[in-house]
Amino acid sequence: MRWLVGWSSAAAGAPAFGSVGATGSVGSDGETLQPVGSHPLWGDPDPLWAVGDWRPDEVRVVTGDADTRIAVLGTCGATDEQLRVALFAARGGALRHLTAWPGSYTAVVQVGRRVTVCGDLAGARPVFHTPWEGGTAYATAALPLADLVEANLDFGHLAALLAAPDVPAALHDSTPYDGVKRVPPGHALILRAGAREIAGYEPVASLAVAAPPADPDRAVDAVRDALIEAVRTRLAAPRHVPGADIDPGPVPGMGPAERRAARGMPVPGIGADLSGGPASGTLALLAAGLPGMPGTVLGHGTGAGERLLAVTFNDLAGGAGGASGGTRSGSAGGPHGGREDEMARAGALAANPRLHHVVVPGGEDTLPYADLDGPLTDEPAPSLVTAARHRARLAAGSADHFTGYGARQVLDAHPARLADLLMDRKRRHLVRPVAALAKADGSVMVPARVYAAARRLARTPYRTGLETLADQLLRHQLDDGAPRGAADASLALLTWGRPGPAARWLTGEALAEVSVRLQASTRRSDVGPGQRPGDFRARAALARHAADVRVLEQAAEIRFQRLHTPFLDNQVVRACRALPEALRVKPGARASVLRTVLEGAGVRDLPAGWGAPTQANTAAATRIGLRVAADTLMTLFDTPLLAEAGLVEARVVRKALRAAAEGEPLPLDGLADLVALELWLRRLLARRGTCWTGTPGRQRAVPGGIAPERGALARGV
Repeated sequence: MRWLVGWSSAAAGAPAFGSVGATGSVGSDGETLQPVGSHPLWGDPDPLWAVGDWRPDEVRVVTGDADTRIAVLGTCGATDEQLRVALFAARGGALRHLTAWPGSYTAVVQVGRRVTVCGDLAGARPVFHTPWEGGTAYATAALPLADLVEANLDFGHLAALLAAPDVPAALHDSTPYDGVKRVPPGHALILRAGAREIAGYEPVASLAVAAPPADPDRAVDAVRDALIEAVRTRLAAPRHVPGADIDPGPVPGMGPAERRAARGMPVPGIGADLSGGPASGTLALLAAGLPGMPGTVLGHGTGAGERLLAVTFNDLAGGAGGASGGTRSGSAGGPHGGREDEMARAGALAANPRLHHVVVPGGEDTLPYADLDGPLTDEPAPSLVTAARHRARLAAGSADHFTGYGARQVLDAHPARLADLLMDRKRRHLVRPVAALAKADGSVMVPARVYAAARRLARTPYRTGLETLADQLLRHQLDDGAPRGAADASLALLTWGRPGPAARWLTGEALAEVSVRLQASTRRSDVGPGQRPGDFRARAALARHAADVRVLEQAAEIRFQRLHTPFLDNQVVRACRALPEALRVKPGARASVLRTVLEGAGVRDLPAGWGAPTQANTAAATRIGLRVAADTLMTLFDTPLLAEAGLVEARVVRKALRAAAEGEPLPLDGLADLVALELWLRRLLARRGTCWTGTPGRQRAVPGGIAPERGALARGV
């Protein structure tokens, strides 16, 4: 895991860190205090460190004068001269220009005693902060700050993660660690001699005034330009991989590339997924078609030459079907026709002469829930139950690997956007999406139901929506968890907020605590979103997805590999948000936009059916994985930590897992939330050590370097 951590003291020369240099910092008791594995970027009175295996080109520090400097960590398309120019604007307090360069990065600017740390728009590169020794410590990971201040677990936050994960008001700025706060997406942390301020840098459309209509063609052109620039920035970055010129050694029956993968070392060069749907395929074709040599480095036995490495994950090859005891269709394994079509489309795309296609076979060891061992991540997320599955796919990829994560969230229309159209008196644009829902559901009543729900949402104030949700949780008025058709699923999302899929298994006490959090949020002065409901819900969905991708990157990490998610870049998110609502809500809008993007980049020969949805295959693999791992999951929830914390009853969860494994229709994503949180708690409390060397004497030595110990779970610390 890579992160940066810094500190802003209340006064110059404050005793918390003292002077910093190559040997670290001096704590208040005279001990050396610095992050483990850190590299100092600048020193007192407001020191900053880079921690982890950052590549040399991923860390840049540019100085304007004696009092002004900027650090940029990550992939950033700005030149050093552009960074210097930006420093002059930053002196006056301007922020947005610091987030406008292509790429994915975190910028830290110091002007005198003022330190500004910019988060991103999606939430994939968050910023955290906590009070420390009269000042403020900040980092791009929450766990190091929790270690620093010896934070307890915040079980109210964990309950909200299960009960209302899509409702920002339930989580607010909290993290799993009590006292460690999160900077919201689209905001920056500003520290003045230790004093904290959270400032937004992105303009938000007013709830009362509709944005001027955007030209659809120009909006799609902007998306194309942003994506091309995002891909070009990655291709232009140096692609040196530590140890790339070293053959890992002889292994019988393996070539150099296979030996590297077997030892956790990715193939040098650029690669991309073809099994992630149209978004990842778009990135692969853009990277292969841009000028230059984006492909793998010559001389490493890959057989790819200067071609881009394209990876397809194939569940059909000894995968889901084999895991289900030979069943490859029907209720057990789900229809595989869609998966076969997807494989055929991937093969057709791979016919591009600048792509080298590699198919990764699936198996029982790549099913969801198959391998529940893994590293401790910064936060819990449902991707923990599928980390081994993704690690198998990524191990066959390149050192720099493109993925299409985030495309669905930034391009697709959240169902609540239908209410936005009603608020803007654009009723005619509801016809096509509502007709598509009616066709999928097979009911003539769908149009009336959807229109009524959209109108109700458009007329419901945000506070009222939160109060309604709080009352639902308090009274345990939750849905039955049965699978929904397309129309019912959309109707459930036509609200300001709804209970999460795991809420039905929480205890009454846990639901009541989340209800209290929601009721308290309605009394905050900043409770109003200031946005239309569709725009607000779409931003919240993107933030949750970006947080899950961040955890997935940590859980499935391959040494020396970098996962690139251009759809979560600031410039791409901005361009996608400018797409007109009328364009978004059209059926198949995402595939249509991506097809136009490729045509604008000169790629026109796409296979038939390109852009078809692939979610059904994921659900089928999840059910099979639950069946295969049933005994392991029963053991996991024999004496779960979640039950010690009062969030669930063990017998209730075991019953649900057993029923889901036998094929009963239950919300699988809710079970994933429960299992992932239990895994994360066990990894956290089994951890030894801390993120810091020279820990101050006042800190106790506790398991994992973080309080509380396991027994404190039962006390609800």
